[in-house]
Amino acid sequence: MSLSKEEKLQLFKSYNIYGLTAEKFSNGRSNIEVVKAMLDSGIRIIQYREKYKSLKEKYEECLQIRKLTRQYGALLIVNDHVDLCQMVGADGVHLGQEDYPAKEVRKILGEDFIIGVTTHTKEQVEKAVEDGADYIGLGPVFQSFTKDKPHPPIGIEMVSWVAQNCKIPFVAIGGIKEHNLKDVLEAGAKCVSLVTEIVGSDDISQKIKELWDIIKEFERS
Repeated sequence: MSLSKEEKLQLFKSYNIYGLTAEKFSNGRSNIEVVKAMLDSGIRIIQYREKYKSLKEKYEECLQIRKLTRQYGALLIVNDHVDLCQMVGADGVHLGQEDYPAKEVRKILGEDFIIGVTTHTKEQVEKAVEDGADYIGLGPVFQSFTKDKPHPPIGIEMVSWVAQNCKIPFVAIGGIKEHNLKDVLEAGAKCVSLVTEIVGSDDISQKIKELWDIIKEFERS
């Protein structure tokens, strides 16, 4: 049975891990291998982010990942590419500050698709909400090196401000590791993304288990 959009968005509002592909940092493993490991370990939101492949390669990988996410009842969000999101039947698209405006993408995708927007400042958060984003990616919380030109860290204080003032769900991302995950949760984040901490781990399943343990312990407390 397919989920409604509101049911899908509930995943962003709950204590959850938001999985991202990053083959460059995956120790020789393919995006497909990493996604399978993430899904096997209970992650139910996958963003396909791939900067270094051709459009055809991205399309073919997304088809495989879409098949996997359907098997596991998980969401697939495509980074940047609105057309790729449509072609593979993804659940939504994630837009950066240099991508098309969310309100214009909404005209193309319609209301059933999820639209996320990367934000670094209070003004960008407010603009994303105004433009009709369904969730925001907030970061980098700490220093991050997954992008060629990383944005300066926004800090824990910004996470707290968004947790208290933003009307839509947010995903905290950027430099989050096992050792500082609790700090991000204490600041008010529920949905978190730990990119290299997961994809670069020697044992992805064990690493995700350790992260879930921290999240569940915090939730209980």
